[in-house]
Amino acid sequence: MTPEHLFSLKGKVALVTGGATGIGRMAAEGLMQAGAHVLIASRKKGACAAVAEELNALGTPGSAEGFEGDVGSEEGVDALAAEVEKRTDKLHILMNNAGISWGAPMGQFPFDAWGKVMGVNNAGLFHLTQKLLPLLIKTATPEDPTRVVNVGSVMGDAPLGDGAYSYAASKAAVHQITRIMAKELAGHHVTVNALAPGPFVSRMTAFATADEQTREKVGEDVPLGRVGSPEDIAGCMQFLCGRGGAYLTGAILPVSGGIQVMSGPNLFRAALEG
Repeated sequence: MTPEHLFSLKGKVALVTGGATGIGRMAAEGLMQAGAHVLIASRKKGACAAVAEELNALGTPGSAEGFEGDVGSEEGVDALAAEVEKRTDKLHILMNNAGISWGAPMGQFPFDAWGKVMGVNNAGLFHLTQKLLPLLIKTATPEDPTRVVNVGSVMGDAPLGDGAYSYAASKAAVHQITRIMAKELAGHHVTVNALAPGPFVSRMTAFATADEQTREKVGEDVPLGRVGSPEDIAGCMQFLCGRGGAYLTGAILPVSGGIQVMSGPNLFRAALEG
């Protein structure tokens, strides 16, 4: 069992939504490093094309192309699925990464921030997967299932609001949708797993990670002592989407540096040390 056998994605076609920035871009590069052809879609057509050009210039075994795709509405999902079908007749990997957030203090959080966030993070994810099922099932086999990877969050596991209440709730829903899809699609030889990232450098977390000094302070609050790196996402994707991850479905991978197992103090420490 060589690394090539376990992790190669040569000949595979992947779609990464929200792939122009942040975790989506990290994933796209990781998939290309393993040999996949990656379709990068997001709301900004120019950004996707530019990122695809930048990634193609890296000289990886894979390749990329970028185009506009919006999962924020039924019309957008339909258009994105149709665009994918125009560009390829097979799809081995779908990464549902596109997402939005909203921040406001308790007592000031707007009503509309729930519908908009849930619409993209949950309805868009579910309906795009549903639309692309024929392509995914077409290429699936028992030995080499096709893969769906959803992007949740450690905020969907731990009781962390931090002013992003609808985002945290939507990511908990992503984890449950992942488990439900895994159960229902296993018979079609489609695996469905999710990443539950902690802090990574991205546009969404720029307020806390863009500046190196602030990023280091954020990292100090992570049990493993740092924010996530592109290699952390790339490695997870190469595992989940390669032969090494073919027998795994319904898993929520906590790519959070240990945040998901943080808890309160030892309740009996004082008595035990006294």
